[in-house]
Amino acid sequence: MKIIILGAGQVGGSLAERLTDENNDITVVDKDADVLRNLQDHLDINTVAGDSAHPETLRQAGADEADMLIAVTNSDEINMMACQVAHSLFNTPTKISRIRSQNYLSHKADLFLDDHIPVDVIIGPEELITRNIGQLIAHPGSLQALDFANQRAQLVAVRVQPGAPIVGQALKEIRAHMPKVDARVAAIYRQDTPIIPVGTTIIEEGDEVFFIAATADIQAVVAELTAVHDRYNRILIAGGGNIGSTLAESLEARYNVKIIEKSHSRCKLLSERLRETIVLEGSASDPQLLSEEGIESIDVFCALTDNDESNIMMSMLAKRLGARKVITLISNSTYADLIGDEIDIPISPQQITIGSLLAHIRRGDVSVVHSLRRGVAEAMELIAHGDKKSSRVVGRRLDEIGLPHGVTIGAVVRGKEVFIAHDHIIIEPDDHVILFVTDKTHIPKVEKLFAVEFGFFS
Repeated sequence: MKIIILGAGQVGGSLAERLTDENNDITVVDKDADVLRNLQDHLDINTVAGDSAHPETLRQAGADEADMLIAVTNSDEINMMACQVAHSLFNTPTKISRIRSQNYLSHKADLFLDDHIPVDVIIGPEELITRNIGQLIAHPGSLQALDFANQRAQLVAVRVQPGAPIVGQALKEIRAHMPKVDARVAAIYRQDTPIIPVGTTIIEEGDEVFFIAATADIQAVVAELTAVHDRYNRILIAGGGNIGSTLAESLEARYNVKIIEKSHSRCKLLSERLRETIVLEGSASDPQLLSEEGIESIDVFCALTDNDESNIMMSMLAKRLGARKVITLISNSTYADLIGDEIDIPISPQQITIGSLLAHIRRGDVSVVHSLRRGVAEAMELIAHGDKKSSRVVGRRLDEIGLPHGVTIGAVVRGKEVFIAHDHIIIEPDDHVILFVTDKTHIPKVEKLFAVEFGFFS
């Protein structure tokens, strides 16, 4: 596939690297020639230096032959204009744009149409991040909590804690502990090494376990692996920007929420917008303020400013002062690799955004892609099509499907029913199949496995 990426920042550069690994023809456009040279030094891509929305720049990038244009510059306006130019002058089939401003997103039903602003897919990072953090708060003890099949099933990652009921026991014992709950462990990471789980695999303290279950059963499994039973109640958010304010608004009806913001004018705006949230003017890096607000009894501290260094320092301070759980927004991937145990859950805007983008780029009928473990692994939701003559998966038991090594099926969703993956389950047309992929080099094989090929016969 020929893809043009506009913007060579963290998202654009990471996306180029991911897509190049999957044998796509990638061209990256950016005004900064030095950044483009650095990308070209380690990636097999084409680059064009210039203004992303200019017709001549897009022509040089091959817009007249491109299958897809992905606009992820730092400017909403440039992204939208680039999509307009690609549509009007080059008839580019698929146009994806990152749009951050709520001023645009709140009118997207009226604005983003072919005869207005022709954007086929809108990626709103703030909305994605807010939803991600909301799921983590809804499931105490989880490191990641991701939705599939319109929220009917979830994939959750947990760190196995000392004293958890399952420590030292085989995976098959989970069923004995929870006879009314069906769940499938999709992968285990032990000291950063992936383990393909089988029934006899022994769970050890410190294991990072990814499991899938029907959404209603998730918290019961989390408790089995972490011994965490109590729901969160008190939430303290540092940073009243778009992400912090949207998160507070989504949580305030169910939790006791406070938000700390340095800007007086922003505090005034937040106090008018938020109904139940307590708005505090000040800095979350002030230990006296944190102590006055009872940081030692806070269940979740969320550092969500637009400054990585501030987020990290505030999080470390909050943890040392007694916050139960710390969630930290970190954009720079270098920092994410350096942080220690004082930050419980680092949130990467880039990986969340890239996961959302990949769902629209993958070959085949892909509904959802989630990037896991900072891009090392992926979870995918694919829709099965065809019949036994034209498909390698439809009409077959799960144990008859030749999955590549490092790929496991976690669940099959059929209508409103969630079937946790067991060997006897037969895939039917239009089933949503949820897979966990520890080795991303096998993703093209997975896509081919689910492709309908009318020349294929079993």
